[in-house]
Amino acid sequence: MDGERAPLNIVLAEDSALLRDGLVNLLSRYGHRVVAAVTDADGLLNAVTEHDPDIVITDVRMPPGHTDEGLRAALAARKQRPTLPVLVLSHVVEKTYASELLSGSESATGYLLKERVGDVREFVQTVENIASGAIVIDPEVVRVLLSRHRTESPVSRLSKREQEVLALMAQGRSNPAIAKDLSISQAAVAKHIGNILAKLDLPEDEQGHRRVLAVLAYLQHHDTAQ
Repeated sequence: MDGERAPLNIVLAEDSALLRDGLVNLLSRYGHRVVAAVTDADGLLNAVTEHDPDIVITDVRMPPGHTDEGLRAALAARKQRPTLPVLVLSHVVEKTYASELLSGSESATGYLLKERVGDVREFVQTVENIASGAIVIDPEVVRVLLSRHRTESPVSRLSKREQEVLALMAQGRSNPAIAKDLSISQAAVAKHIGNILAKLDLPEDEQGHRRVLAVLAYLQHHDTAQ
């Protein structure tokens, strides 16, 4: 772990014993403290109240129903503590609650698909970044959320390149990083971002994660209005 970062106090909610123990060991190895490792939604809420953690990491599907209990518990915890950083890990994109989590506030948030987490150090870095205020969204999550509205909202105005830029913005990438990934100039990136904001009728903002939240908030609002 970066020596300049203080250890994080983490509440972990995961009903799979193998994955839960693996995450505890991994995070501990990088100097962080898992102050509670729970197996259900009620345990998550109780642990947040008891430990006041720096970040919550939760699975979406947990007992008793194995549907969306973990994500709903994270939303409930957010109502109690609106600034609570939350990282959701899932095998699938739960569209409705994902939109609510991502657009419900400007709190630090992550939504990653488990099978796409391939680098251990990068994962820990993501946890650290979210705890520090970042927004990190798996590009597949963005693709699914955008595809819901492709024919019914101003998102359909975005070009393929603009959608690619938006997906990278959602991962918390800086303009130079986006330029490198897409092999285009930083000036072109800035132009694409300006076009995205203009086409979605969103105000300009220097912070990429706030722009992504604004986009997702717009999508959630539009979906509710349908």
